[in-house]
Amino acid sequence: MLLLIVLVSLLSCSAQLCQKQATHAASRRIRLSWIAVSLLLLGVGMVLWLLVLQRVPVSQAYPMLSLNFIFVALAGRILWHERLTLRQIAGTLLVVTGVALMASQL
Repeated sequence: MLLLIVLVSLLSCSAQLCQKQATHAASRRIRLSWIAVSLLLLGVGMVLWLLVLQRVPVSQAYPMLSLNFIFVALAGRILWHERLTLRQIAGTLLVVTGVALMASQL
């Protein structure tokens, strides 16, 4: 079940990255393509999230979506060379710690 939650988080992250990429699109057609991919990823993620919620209490599953903070920050750094501040890194480490604590209950 943990892998399914991580997959949902990765799909959500990917959708957000597509939205960011859409803001950099040179033409309207390319922008709409990125948005369409984003909506598809969000839709698949939502269906999988419903499967998670059938099997895991929402009080345990929902905090796991905070993995998005980690994935998006790392992807922003890798894809667009965005700067990560010490505060962001510390916050991300706190998120990782919280997610690890939550995952130990699954």
